[in-house]
Amino acid sequence: MTDHAHDLASVQEATERLLSAVAELDNASVARPSRLPGWTVGHVLAHLARNADALTNVLDGRPMYVSAEARDADIERDAPRPLDVQTADLRACDARFRALGAEPADWTRTVELRNGVTDSASQVPFRRWAEVELHHVDLGIGYELEDLPQEFTEREIDFLADRFLAHPDVPATRITDGTRAWHTGREAAEAEVTVTGQPADLLGWLAGRRDGSALTVKDGSLPALPPL
Repeated sequence: MTDHAHDLASVQEATERLLSAVAELDNASVARPSRLPGWTVGHVLAHLARNADALTNVLDGRPMYVSAEARDADIERDAPRPLDVQTADLRACDARFRALGAEPADWTRTVELRNGVTDSASQVPFRRWAEVELHHVDLGIGYELEDLPQEFTEREIDFLADRFLAHPDVPATRITDGTRAWHTGREAAEAEVTVTGQPADLLGWLAGRRDGSALTVKDGSLPALPPL
């Protein structure tokens, strides 16, 4: 069973780690390209703040975003802000999210995210943890997939493998780091493809952060994964 309190604490640790790293930047860095196509460092920071608000909405039973257009417009509006404004906003949004998460609630209830996706409320803190960790990497300021906490890496591989499970466009695939194994893709008696690699490289491929060139593929070619 998911321990939402543990994940909320992990969100705080990851956010503080990110804010400490960002504090070493200067205002000019806000306009620097991030690793996400078309987004600057400021876009990533703005997205992280607005995502905290959005997941607060989810826990409070409100729509995650007013609309996709409003989500995008908010990020564009906030992206050029000075660094101190960005970090203060992110810190405040994170505090609101965690404060609501600390209140007594039915964590087994079903909540709705974007595009009609539903999940258990208990999974929302982990979803936020993933946003903070992966977007810290996306900033391109020295934090790499290899630096992610081991627990997070394993759980995010679990999450993403489950996300593509039974997907008709992904062949039945066995994923392994040599110790643990996951399955994803179409249902089949046996895996059509086996993908082996280091945990960071497996996560990078599943999350669309790496091209998979560091992975070893047996019995086929590396599956092309749908966008997240």
